[in-house]
Amino acid sequence: MAKVKKKRLSFVIDMTPLVDITFLLLTFFMFTAKFKSQAEAEQKFVVKRPVSTPVDTANIPEKDLAVIKIAVDSTNANDTTYFYELTNEVDRQKVWANVPNMPADYADKHQIRVNLELLDNLVRVTRLTRAETKFAIDADKRLRFQWINDAMNILRKNRATVFNYVTDKKQ
Repeated sequence: MAKVKKKRLSFVIDMTPLVDITFLLLTFFMFTAKFKSQAEAEQKFVVKRPVSTPVDTANIPEKDLAVIKIAVDSTNANDTTYFYELTNEVDRQKVWANVPNMPADYADKHQIRVNLELLDNLVRVTRLTRAETKFAIDADKRLRFQWINDAMNILRKNRATVFNYVTDKKQ
């Protein structure tokens, strides 16, 4: 004789709260993620920054910032170059348009390779375009001080005497 089986009682999971939480987490991670800027995407070198103590007196601003990068070419250690970038898109277009002797192919670039003369003109026009622009020097730790001193002299000459020096924090 066949035994009668009892019906199995199962529970039901409502998937709506799970989906809501998933989308909340997804939007949270999207809003807090920091993406590469266009200038960082164009960058073809690596800056090995000097390490400083964890005391952080001032943070580098994210808007209205002009960055002078001094980098050593990764393929040729004897090739050191200055690069210049502006974070403000509107100011960048104005500055690029008003700098004398600016090469035509630099008009659409976010980060440009410059010599000392062009760097001097860029700093001067940047200060004339927006006086509140903050400056930062992002230099490789393997450089001789003369490269950084030349950049500081250009900033000093153009009355941009307050600037930030980008470093990595000591762990």
